[in-house]
Amino acid sequence: MQPIVAQRKAVRFRRGWGGYVLHFAVTAAIVGATSFVFYRAIPVNATTAGFAFLIDVLVIAARWGFPEALLASLLSVLCFNFYFFEPVGTFNVADPQNWVALLAFLATAIVASELSTLARERARQAEDRQQEMERLYALSRAILLTDPARPAAQQIAERIAGIFRLEAVALYELQAGKICGAGPGNLQMTEELLKRVTAQDAVSTNEAGVYLAPIRLGGPPVGAIALGGGTMSEAALQALSNLVGIGLERARAQEAAGRAEAARQSQELKSTLLDAIAHEFKTPLTSIKASASAMLAAPAGLSDEVHEWASIVDEESGRLSRLVTEAIQMARIEAGRIQLNKELCSVDGSIQGVLIELNSKLEGRALNLSIAGDLPPIFAHRAMFRLALRQIVDNAIRYSAPGSPLSIRAEVRDGRIRIGVADRGPGIPAREQPRIFERFYRAQQTPPHVTGSGMGLSICREILHAHGGEISVESSPGGGSVFTISLPAADLEKEP
Repeated sequence: MQPIVAQRKAVRFRRGWGGYVLHFAVTAAIVGATSFVFYRAIPVNATTAGFAFLIDVLVIAARWGFPEALLASLLSVLCFNFYFFEPVGTFNVADPQNWVALLAFLATAIVASELSTLARERARQAEDRQQEMERLYALSRAILLTDPARPAAQQIAERIAGIFRLEAVALYELQAGKICGAGPGNLQMTEELLKRVTAQDAVSTNEAGVYLAPIRLGGPPVGAIALGGGTMSEAALQALSNLVGIGLERARAQEAAGRAEAARQSQELKSTLLDAIAHEFKTPLTSIKASASAMLAAPAGLSDEVHEWASIVDEESGRLSRLVTEAIQMARIEAGRIQLNKELCSVDGSIQGVLIELNSKLEGRALNLSIAGDLPPIFAHRAMFRLALRQIVDNAIRYSAPGSPLSIRAEVRDGRIRIGVADRGPGIPAREQPRIFERFYRAQQTPPHVTGSGMGLSICREILHAHGGEISVESSPGGGSVFTISLPAADLEKEP
């Protein structure tokens, strides 16, 4: 590969020999015609003839360039000397002053032709830049109007080939790992070659004159592009690669947004379905639990066997009801449909209420309860806060051995309420602690008899986040676990 600047210069001055021969022949004919007109048809003095020859040189320089202008200058000097300087009809110069005049004319003609060629080249470059800018603008508009139903890379390659009138375009998208081609030609680019191009820092050309440019937007490479059958400046090629990168990133962002919207709608649909299913479940579960509770409370009494069956029905219907509630809450959290009706809540009262609900599971356990007397209230959704607190206490009960003590401590520190629940369970390995708050995750060493859905801690974390709170865990294998809830204390002067 070679730098694009050298390749650009080579393309600029590349002409066929036939073109040079034709231009030189026409140049000689123009100088000859001028000599004939002003020597035979309209005889003039040497000064007028010199101006005529100088005009020929300028016109030829403006039309074709320096090589033809240089030839015109030499031929004009020869004709000027032969037809208009004494002795006429020879190349001899009688007056030495005429040598000075001839050399001055030659120098003037060469300088004028060079200046004219330079001006012509700059005008051509300005025209090329304007054309490139117009094409880049057209490409930017085309990228904005890409069809989401078709692959963006393929559409961009087709737009480049059409707008810049290229024989062939090969666009390599690194993330997709495929090459999209466009144009009537075929560049025969391999994925390995274009992968190497993505690692480059600048545009270049190969031996066949194909432009190669990496596509990046200030970060990791996005891909590479190869252009064949056209000419383009380095600045335009760099701008084109940037536009392609923007187009690919835009298409990727649109796809991600579409997937996110589809996921959001899916979560809302799931939440709606679960709400509907929950009502269907709740009705029979309520009847089953009420019947079981009535049987257990019957004054006539039950046989031991029937009493045990009724207890199992009552306990399992309650567990199934909680599982349904957890599923509903998780679906609502994922769909972003948590509605918080906040009010002042007593932390002490909430803890006592949760312990009453879990009283049957706490039988036979020593409960160490330490609640600070000056504990301020919190501003929270009462039911949601109690649900989060119940998940933590229930989790400590289920994962610790029956009869082992349980500790609950509540205090205020730095304007935040901290509630810690400690158990004497098997503990949680350090590698698993960051994952226990994920949905449906259960520790690998969970005993088979410990039931659960893996949603409780995830629900607790989301509820606390919605209240501006946090949850953390400290644990070591064999040393039990301490789950700590942190919530902002209510500011009674600011809260409504």
